[in-house]
Amino acid sequence: MPTREGSRVIPTLNYRNAPAAIEWLCRAFGFEKQAVYMDGDVVLHAQLTFGSGMIMLGSSGKDGDWAKYMTTPDETGGRATHGVCVIVDDADAHYARATSAGAKIEIDIADQHYGGRGYACRDLEGYVWWFGSYDPWKEAQKDA
Repeated sequence: MPTREGSRVIPTLNYRNAPAAIEWLCRAFGFEKQAVYMDGDVVLHAQLTFGSGMIMLGSSGKDGDWAKYMTTPDETGGRATHGVCVIVDDADAHYARATSAGAKIEIDIADQHYGGRGYACRDLEGYVWWFGSYDPWKEAQKDA
């Protein structure tokens, strides 16, 4: 369960143009920059927050212990090796924000059979994201 310090699970992504990705993720999805460590045009490490959640990202193609295990969607024919789910208060408002910033919708917004409302899209480099109002933390509390 998220604590006031934030989530203990933090997805990580690498981007070919990480500086542009950071700006786009903030504009299109509502992330906020918490920390960005650069070496010239290379993002060595960045932390973007969304509520109590966070993603970390960096520039792809750089040498390093972590980067050598990562790939980008364009290196896999557009297939994602993982996705990121983000709980939002208003899925329709978020959908409007993301589409106006150019997010490519993969699964249109709809009510979900398990609860909530959501949609799937790709970001500017092809990663798959799910944004929806279903909150599994609240569901777990109801069942406890």
